[in-house]
Amino acid sequence: MSSAPPTLTQFILAQERHHPKATGDFTGLLNAVALAGKIIGREVNKAGLANILGLTGRTNVQGEEVQKLDEFAHAAMVGALGSSGLICIMGSEEEAAPIAVPEGVRCGPYVALFDPLDGSSNIDVGAPIGTIFSLHRRVTHAGHGGLEDLLQPGAAQVAAGYVIYGSSTMFVYTTGQGVHGFTLDPSLGEFLLSHEDIRLPDIARTYSINEGRTSTWAPEVRRWVEWLKTPDGGTGRPYGARYIGSLVADVHRGLLRGGVFAYPSDRRDPSRPRAKLRLLYEAAPLAWIVEQAGGAATDGARRILDLRPAALHERTALFIGNRDEVERAGRFLAGADA
Repeated sequence: MSSAPPTLTQFILAQERHHPKATGDFTGLLNAVALAGKIIGREVNKAGLANILGLTGRTNVQGEEVQKLDEFAHAAMVGALGSSGLICIMGSEEEAAPIAVPEGVRCGPYVALFDPLDGSSNIDVGAPIGTIFSLHRRVTHAGHGGLEDLLQPGAAQVAAGYVIYGSSTMFVYTTGQGVHGFTLDPSLGEFLLSHEDIRLPDIARTYSINEGRTSTWAPEVRRWVEWLKTPDGGTGRPYGARYIGSLVADVHRGLLRGGVFAYPSDRRDPSRPRAKLRLLYEAAPLAWIVEQAGGAATDGARRILDLRPAALHERTALFIGNRDEVERAGRFLAGADA
């Protein structure tokens, strides 16, 4: 047993011992997310048997049709975090307004934001999907939290992570001390440390982007992607294309294998470019994880973690992955050459 990898709880507790003022709150919060991840993962793995596939018939605040499993995952996250006594307010991609903690539950010092089930359009084809979460310290002083607690830049995060449901279920997180991954052992019902101190490879020659949207991109984005695909032995081109269509899965692969993922703004109307990804629920937490692993994340010009949201469901373009590749994309978007 002494050679067995530590569980998620054991690992977090060991890290907290290096911080004399630690209260154990992170252990409680991350265990709450892990519990929700196990519950969601269980339903994902038997979705075709549990009558949980398909649409609910309603549309969420993003204008997307809500899957039954979206609703289930949302309830699991709200239930696990809202009952922890450590949260003062929550924000979910599935809800238009902030979510209060239940009556009678203590309001804690932290704020939680989450995308309960990223990539849910892939549920019925068995492709990897995931749950993304972000934790902040509250900025209000007491009682139930407010909108100002939720509208904080990504640089103020105190923890961020995701649970990915694929060939295995993995829990990946950072608290600003590196990125660590844990794989669920179904026989134990525990997340065990499998990827300690994840670092992006120094060199990566893959890109991930939905080329079906080429006609909606700015000319600079099209020029960048063409550069990636143009053969050139000196730079290792052409790069390989890898695209799943589930943000958490595409970023997870890039985190372990390297590369660059991009979701540029839609430029069908050049006067009103429209971004797709949610800053608070998707871009900011994934940006911090990738930065902690040695990578970078921008909206094409600005660091994602420096963006200050003005609205709960603010959207952003995203270029994320190996630092050299993200910076190269930025030079293309600025009108320079490679």
